[in-house]
Amino acid sequence: MEESKRLGIVGIVVSDLASADQVNEVIHEHNDIVVARMGIPYKERNVSVISLLIDGDQDEINALTGELGKIRDVSAKTMLNKLK
Repeated sequence: MEESKRLGIVGIVVSDLASADQVNEVIHEHNDIVVARMGIPYKERNVSVISLLIDGDQDEINALTGELGKIRDVSAKTMLNKLK
């Protein structure tokens, strides 16, 4: 049985900009499920906020967010909806 694809967003907060290169590398490695990306640097707080629109199966999404979660000073949260 084919696992259904999920459409959703991943919100990422990079609280130390020294980790930004690692975050970008992980996103690039998973670009096959990334539909769109918006990044906003918030210089006053020395953080960057990234929003990803993603479309993939649960394993692909878990791989992306799992790798992001291992990066120091990075938090990522996902909100998903099942496609019909």
